[in-house]
Amino acid sequence: MSSTSTRTHSVESIINRGLKSDQIDISAVFKGDLFGRNVFDLQKMRLRLQKGTYNALLKTIQSGSALDLSIADEVASAMKNWAIERGATHFAHVFFPLTGLTAEKHDSFLSLDATGNAIAEFSGSSLIQGEPDASSLPSGGLRATFEARGYTVWDVTSPAYLLESQNGTTLCIPTAFVSWTGEALDKKTPLLRSMQALDRQARRVLALFGHKNIPMVSSTAGPEQEYFLIDSHFYYTRPDLYTCGRTLFGAPPARGQEFEDHYFGAIPERVLAFMMEVDYECYKLGIPIKTRHNETAPAQYEIAPIFETANIATDHNQLIISILKRVARKHGLTAIFHEKPFKGVNGSGKHVNFSFGNKVQGNLLDPGETPHENAQFLIFCAAMIRGVSLHARLLRAVVASASNDDRLGAHEAPPAIMSIFLGDQLNDVFEQIKAGGARSSKQRGIMQVGADILPSLAKDTGDRNRTSPIAFTGNRFEFRAVGSSQSIAGPLVALNSIVADSLSYIADELERLMEGNPEKLNEAVQKVLYAIIREHGKVIFNGDGYSETWHKEAAIRGLPALRTSVEALPVFVEKEVIELFVRHGVFVERELHSRYEIYMEGYIKAINAELNTAIEITKTMIYPAATRYLSELALSVSRRKEAGLKPDMTVLRKIEGLIDSLEKQMSKLEDIKTKRSADLKKRAEYACNKILPAIHSTREIVDALEGEIADDLWPLATYGEMLFIK
Repeated sequence: MSSTSTRTHSVESIINRGLKSDQIDISAVFKGDLFGRNVFDLQKMRLRLQKGTYNALLKTIQSGSALDLSIADEVASAMKNWAIERGATHFAHVFFPLTGLTAEKHDSFLSLDATGNAIAEFSGSSLIQGEPDASSLPSGGLRATFEARGYTVWDVTSPAYLLESQNGTTLCIPTAFVSWTGEALDKKTPLLRSMQALDRQARRVLALFGHKNIPMVSSTAGPEQEYFLIDSHFYYTRPDLYTCGRTLFGAPPARGQEFEDHYFGAIPERVLAFMMEVDYECYKLGIPIKTRHNETAPAQYEIAPIFETANIATDHNQLIISILKRVARKHGLTAIFHEKPFKGVNGSGKHVNFSFGNKVQGNLLDPGETPHENAQFLIFCAAMIRGVSLHARLLRAVVASASNDDRLGAHEAPPAIMSIFLGDQLNDVFEQIKAGGARSSKQRGIMQVGADILPSLAKDTGDRNRTSPIAFTGNRFEFRAVGSSQSIAGPLVALNSIVADSLSYIADELERLMEGNPEKLNEAVQKVLYAIIREHGKVIFNGDGYSETWHKEAAIRGLPALRTSVEALPVFVEKEVIELFVRHGVFVERELHSRYEIYMEGYIKAINAELNTAIEITKTMIYPAATRYLSELALSVSRRKEAGLKPDMTVLRKIEGLIDSLEKQMSKLEDIKTKRSADLKKRAEYACNKILPAIHSTREIVDALEGEIADDLWPLATYGEMLFIK
């Protein structure tokens, strides 16, 4: 490797860097003065607000009742005073547009009094409503350039927080984002609507089971966030990484993940220092981080919080991604969230653990002593089974993206076929119901480990299945098809809605069968469960989701297999999906058409960015390096001939052949780039079926060249360097 090469300089910089020296006291989380320090939470509200105002806010948060707008000025004043005491000078309405990213509109507290002196003001109207430009963000036709008005609306259920930066502090207020005509332009609004729909239908079912004064039922989520972490020196030598999020080229390293030694391995010291600071920043913002560890692939890691209400979990996941990126930069690292940044090693997902319940009845997906004794649990579980069976195509659509297509079904993530894994015990119960009624249940056994110094362990009644897209894991369903870079809002909207729809069906059926007589409940439950499992049990599969046998069997069962986003995204505007969301007040039809257009455009733009980057890298980096090496080889051959030697021409001819292939492929890429269609679906199909294969073909040539060209001439950081040099 040449001493003047960028790659050599990067390695030297990493070696000489050392650990960042800033000290943090993360143990303060247990001393009561760190967790939630930067959050205007219920405890701070109680101390700063009048009792009536506090109780009004609490009622909205805990019961979903409408906010009393008359209290806004007092809340705004208390929030402003708290923020200014902590050094804040600005406030920002934070929202989540259909880019899938976080957006912020910042305003100063600054105002002027009658004499022109600076004073701090923050009114209730400023707290409740902001007005960003709605035409400059994706709207899918809901807003045109001359129709720019949009509103951010305070989400009182998600607490305000302080965002600290090097030179100041900003009060951040979570908001929804809607158009002047009322349509949702964001991820949060449909999520709140879907949570309301689930609450409404779940309480109907609970009432039929004899419960009184039922508190609001909320969905909860715990997303397991995977990501890659590489040194920033390498990252910025790769235009494909910083432009597209993934490597378009890269030969396999001499060693990958085949030793299976990274998963749960000892965390490298530099990475652990980074993780400690991430936890510290999360704790200040009230984000209950629980887990951190090495993931399967080299340079891949995971962070996971404790379960929270779905809305807050979504907000917090967006914050976690932001914190990971920001803290990584401080440590000279770059966090990568693309689902498949490196070919040949595991990609990154975001398993979304989903359940629902309330403070009285508890988690409604939590079985009793034995599942078959718990009719209520089985009803709620059956709602999930029915929902997935009826709306498998929708669940595939909400995880569709160009980047997640690279991951799904690649023997590192679940296949694109949506199925449910129940585990041995629960599956056995439903099989008995299908046969006429559950009368027994598999019990938890005791596992003898075999070493006297180790205790006996309670053995679960079912194994885990990492190949299943949706798996029951004891008291929740884990949706494993969600991609690392995706907002969890879309998947949660779908889960809330399909469960709400099935609970509505179940409530209707129970009411019909019971005829107003509570004593008929058990008989009605048995009939409903039997009908659901007979009609929708086809979606249950406990085997190997990667096997070809399952793919054939799934086709026989009639389960959809939407391989690409181009096949999946049109589901948003299918009649059944529109009717589902409209029926429960989650979307209006225009909002679904807008999302279809935005996500299809996003897919096309992502593939086109990869095409443009592939052209740029091959023309300005790979081709020059290859031709220089060919010149060196040719000169060496010429000198050896002059010396009377007979040179071996094998390598020269191989490089010459690869360069010739690359020249033809570069011409093909340029030709593909010039062809366009006005039709959205045709453009997406062209990107999928023409552009992507051309990029992949180019990669084969470039990766072959990487294995042949002299190391000091190769311009890109290699897989071995990026994945293993810390």
